[in-house]
Amino acid sequence: MSGTTTAAASQGRRGSGAGAGANRWVVLVVLCVSLLLVAVDATVLHVAVPAVTEDLRPGAIELLWIVDIYPLVCASLLILFGTLGDRVGRRRVLLLGYALFGVASAVAALADNAQVLIAARALLGVGGAMIMPATLSILRQVFPDRRERALAIGIWSAVAAVGAAVGPLLGGFLLEHFWWGSVFLINIPLMLVSLPVGRWLLPESTGERDGPWDVVGALMAAAGLFGLVLGVKRLGGGEAPLGPTTLISLAVGGALLVGFVRRQRRRAHPLVDLSMFARPAFSTSVGCIVLAMLALVGLELIAAQYLQLVLGLSPLETGLRLLPLTIAAMAAGLAGSKMLSRFGPRAMVCAGFCVTAAAVVLLTGMGGHANDTLLLVGFVLLGFGLETTLFGAYESMLSEAPQAQAGGAAAIGETSYQLGAGIGIALLGSVMNAAYAPGLSSVRGVPAADSAAASHSLGEAYGVASRLGGEAGDALRAAARNAFVHGLHVTLLVSAGLLLIGALAALRLPRAMECGAPAARAETGVPAPRDPAGVGAASSADV
Repeated sequence: MSGTTTAAASQGRRGSGAGAGANRWVVLVVLCVSLLLVAVDATVLHVAVPAVTEDLRPGAIELLWIVDIYPLVCASLLILFGTLGDRVGRRRVLLLGYALFGVASAVAALADNAQVLIAARALLGVGGAMIMPATLSILRQVFPDRRERALAIGIWSAVAAVGAAVGPLLGGFLLEHFWWGSVFLINIPLMLVSLPVGRWLLPESTGERDGPWDVVGALMAAAGLFGLVLGVKRLGGGEAPLGPTTLISLAVGGALLVGFVRRQRRRAHPLVDLSMFARPAFSTSVGCIVLAMLALVGLELIAAQYLQLVLGLSPLETGLRLLPLTIAAMAAGLAGSKMLSRFGPRAMVCAGFCVTAAAVVLLTGMGGHANDTLLLVGFVLLGFGLETTLFGAYESMLSEAPQAQAGGAAAIGETSYQLGAGIGIALLGSVMNAAYAPGLSSVRGVPAADSAAASHSLGEAYGVASRLGGEAGDALRAAARNAFVHGLHVTLLVSAGLLLIGALAALRLPRAMECGAPAARAETGVPAPRDPAGVGAASSADV
């Protein structure tokens, strides 16, 4: 018991410093602004792609890298910078991330060719990887009381939902009034404010500093994740998904990650404490994050295509139709703390998966014509269910991890988020293509070569139909729409099955919300007794 108390006290000393006395809710605002910038930047470029293409004239591969390099670099470096923050200071890494993000934004805005823009987007990915896990690990430190931390995570996750939705709308507004570089320039004044405010308000903290930082292990994790995420993204890319580049990326990435795991198990002072995965609450939470993101990203991508290509809505109309999903996700994030306290992680995450699965099954009623009521109800349930799941999973994962490993745990959660998104696009996209293509195999009056070209995507089918014209073009267009709707229904049912698997997996989570001392759980791996006051024994030591 005395060792536990000593550990808690030493962690409290490591968590003190500049800004430690600042109001923790003000600190939360600073952290949420940080997250908002990263979340917006992940989607703001999507609407600017046509303008970038017209101005810089990138090749097809260069354009792909302009869009993909940011999430690819960010996902691959999360573990490296998350664990580095545990070693050298989480606030220090966060502030360096602010500075790099601002500089990279300026370079991207002023880029005069595709190569410079790709390099700038890669640097933005590095900055994002420094910022994202640091926000969660600092949040873990300044909110030692689990009930307060649950509310803070709810606000944090609601801000993430807002950022993802605001990105395309903000980008569209800026493009109507300025040139495409303005979507990057908006980051600079925010970073100029965030740097001094963060330096003044945010507390510094580190984890255990015993033994050297595993540089080789960090590089193995980064390279392995880069290869794995690249391979997963190429699987969802459409053309030649199983080509040599994809297979080599997956093989090399998987091999490096296996080597990384074996290396960490042998080391006396590992970069990431893999024993966290032996705790059912931690490993289950990570798996639930992957499954939830798998469903969300894949369904959003397919829904956007359905709204634009089948129903004929404009991009702005499409964004407005998807807005209820984001609003419902925000509501779930803000209500998540009360739901978690009342129902516990197991019931909350399981119910979130079930609500999402019900929404997905409901959306199979979508057909060739708009049904506004169905879309509204389906998207509201989808947003609320998914955010409920993600909130409960993130909170359980972060609370289960030892405070000394907060940066590594946050990085694992964010990496799971990114991997789930990539796998969702690849898996559900493949299911969609497999169900869509057979519907165009024999359309009356359409040559076989044109049918083959139309089977790649609904957009290509419309292009072929326009070129053919006449009755053959009309027949191909109608067949393509019907095939897409059929593929959408099949994909939704597959997604519902995966969500129900997630609901079953969530049964391994704790039934009740444990509010005991984090230090005690970290030392023993056994949940501490419930604290009726809601304040763990580590509270006085950690703040």
